[in-house]
Amino acid sequence: MTDEPLYSKLGFTDAEWGLLVGLPQSVLTAASAATPDSARKTRAENEAGLDVISDARASASPLVAAVATQLVSAVGDPELGEAPPVIEPSDPIGYVEDVLGRAAEANALLAVKAEQADAETYKHWLVEITETVVGAASTGGVLGLGGETVTDDERTFRDDLARALAD
Repeated sequence: MTDEPLYSKLGFTDAEWGLLVGLPQSVLTAASAATPDSARKTRAENEAGLDVISDARASASPLVAAVATQLVSAVGDPELGEAPPVIEPSDPIGYVEDVLGRAAEANALLAVKAEQADAETYKHWLVEITETVVGAASTGGVLGLGGETVTDDERTFRDDLARALAD
């Protein structure tokens, strides 16, 4: 007797599940990369995004809870002090474009294969990750004072992501 993987029970193929599990971390990285920051600020953004991902393990949505659980087990549990390495893409613009393309692909996939409530919760979660990351550290300013909380590039990424996930 074989145990059917959870993603299969939810109606997804291995490749489709890989897209859904990888996207939250990619969204976090793209949101952080939208505006280059110091290493300290990038770390703060990553930690804030990972907390949102980790917290989603308790989601009422079976899909979001399963994705978050698998992702946290793969990258590390912030509640246990496990922090994955900070990913800084060599081509931030290309990376952001790739993530937006994968978000649109995930949106189309969810429309066909997921319960509507699960699909909406997953998409909202991705935007929530983005909003948390871009609001985690101000950019510019001196000695932590002043600067923009959310830059135009970060706002653009958030808005483009929301559009890619719109029905």
